[in-house]
Amino acid sequence: MRWIAVLSLLVAVACQPVPQGQTPPPTQKTAPAPQRLSESQQIRNFQEIIRRVEPVAEDVCRRETRGLDCDFKIVLDDNRRAPPNAFQTLDKNNRPIIVFTLALVKAARNQDELAFVLGHETAHHIENHLGRQRQSAIAGALIFGNLASITGANAGTVQSAQELGALVGSRTYSKEFELEADRLGTVITARAGYDPVRGAEFFNRIPDPGDRFLGTHPPNAQRIEAVRQTVRGL
Repeated sequence: MRWIAVLSLLVAVACQPVPQGQTPPPTQKTAPAPQRLSESQQIRNFQEIIRRVEPVAEDVCRRETRGLDCDFKIVLDDNRRAPPNAFQTLDKNNRPIIVFTLALVKAARNQDELAFVLGHETAHHIENHLGRQRQSAIAGALIFGNLASITGANAGTVQSAQELGALVGSRTYSKEFELEADRLGTVITARAGYDPVRGAEFFNRIPDPGDRFLGTHPPNAQRIEAVRQTVRGL
């Protein structure tokens, strides 16, 4: 997952008047609407999620990798103009950084969603997706550049071919990487004591990328099914 755009769904309920002289139909008991948390409480909940998920992710990282920095640094971007998003990157010393925007923390409907997103982003690092993506981009640039050179293209055309090859290479396994992160993120989320299936429900509220050629993310339904299959295997 490199971006997450969370949409709020508004549901309007119309109340029809009861005709005079008739007995009103029995009303069905509905669950009370969840109380909207203050921003400070949402941030405290996020900090609690970090406290529970981070050590699990670091333990999995140390068990499953060799020579990879497993000391996660999780930060909150409090820029109020930043859209709902979470992503994984590396600092100059290759320490893994997980960034959440404030908008994403506020948009999450429950702690399971935030825990799943955190597990997903840490899984990207554990699976070394940034390094593997970089290798694919380099390979694509070399292949496209060499093909352009063979045809006698000039330097500018060769450079354009290399740039296109890097783009194609970087996206070749992008969908596979997302599904890998979903599966491992499910394990991390569950071990931290959260419900990954409930957490993955946020896929139902974001735009479905479909199965586009060279798309960066797989269809939402495929991702939800990957989570469910993983849970059944735990």
